[in-house]
Amino acid sequence: MSTLVVIGAQWGDEGKGKVVDAVAAQADVVARFGGGNNAGHTLVVDGRKIVTHLVPSGCLYPGTECVLGAGMVIDPDVLADEVAMLRGFGLLAQDELRVSLHAHVIFGFHRDLDGAREDLAARGPRAIGTTRRGIGPAYEAKAARRGIQVRDLYDRATLRARLEQNRDALAPELERLGCGNAIDVDALMKAAEGWARFLEPTICDASAVCHAAIVAGRRVLFEGAQGALLDVDHGTYPYVTSSNTTAGGVCTGLGVGPTAIDAVWGISKAYATRVGAGPFPSRLEGPLADRLRDTGGEYGATTGRPRDCGWLDLVALRYAARLSGMTGLCITKLDVLAQLGHAEICLAYEDGIDPGRDGLALARPVLRKMDGWDDPRLASDLASARSYEALPPVARAYLDVVTEAVGVPIALVSLGAERSQTIFVQRPFESR
Repeated sequence: MSTLVVIGAQWGDEGKGKVVDAVAAQADVVARFGGGNNAGHTLVVDGRKIVTHLVPSGCLYPGTECVLGAGMVIDPDVLADEVAMLRGFGLLAQDELRVSLHAHVIFGFHRDLDGAREDLAARGPRAIGTTRRGIGPAYEAKAARRGIQVRDLYDRATLRARLEQNRDALAPELERLGCGNAIDVDALMKAAEGWARFLEPTICDASAVCHAAIVAGRRVLFEGAQGALLDVDHGTYPYVTSSNTTAGGVCTGLGVGPTAIDAVWGISKAYATRVGAGPFPSRLEGPLADRLRDTGGEYGATTGRPRDCGWLDLVALRYAARLSGMTGLCITKLDVLAQLGHAEICLAYEDGIDPGRDGLALARPVLRKMDGWDDPRLASDLASARSYEALPPVARAYLDVVTEAVGVPIALVSLGAERSQTIFVQRPFESR
């Protein structure tokens, strides 16, 4: 087995950075297939906190190739800052970063449009809660066939024509929304010259890079962004991101055929969180929600926004597992429940609501209180566990409930932010 997909199984923020970092230690290539800098991976290594938004988590391992795929939308200024930060730590050598020629570029007018639309929506009931990073407008341009790919940065005539096309298409809306920044084609052409120079050593056909690695038997980790329930086709639409976040996004976002995928691991916290608007059946309110948020440090790595918190929703998790054909579950932040001293879990929805058929807007959770989480010794017992067998019985019972309800075995358990606080139940890149 040489390929593994790791994706979020909730609404994002599941601890993907730490899990992908742990798995990437055994990978030769880490390739990201979708999204942009609306995602954030927080990595803690030897007490040092590193936050990445575009570069895959394999960047922490010398010799690991990091690939940004065609399904991504890339802000070159953000990427340049991130690369400079990583190289300041002695990470990500020049030949370890590869950027797809087919990826789309985020321009300033995409960010302006995103922010202005969100400001307008915030005055009414239609706010989505975007990160204002220009992600949606860049994907919108892609679908409208006026998007600008990385390859267009090297064709000045095509680039100017595309920029003029965007100026003509967007000027009326930008004016209506009161954006003071008009699309200055000449200024953007000049900025693009610098982007092209920065990106030139990295550009590639990401599909060919991944294919060659797979044929050579190298271990390839496909990294997702956001979470399965934010998928533009299968998530809680319209409160979703603008790309495909399920495992199928690997095929379209990296040009890899489905028969090349050996296994899919989905990441879920031991509870649930969500940022932005949209349905969240197991959401908590009041002091308990505040305690859970503060105990888990639930504030966005990209925006700093406080996350809504709730109990683990096994109905939604089972739906996400089906969408991606998950073969393993990675449960993170089990230690937070021990520190909280209280745990409940959503086993079903009232009135038989089905997330695929009915959506989640009307779902009302049927909760079960999990016994034993008020034991004052539990937090220290979890902190010292380094194998599945060493987990306290109450923690193993909790994971058994998850496995039985979702129908997917546990692959990994995370008990804290440090690399050492990770228990592999299945070994990545090994045959099942």
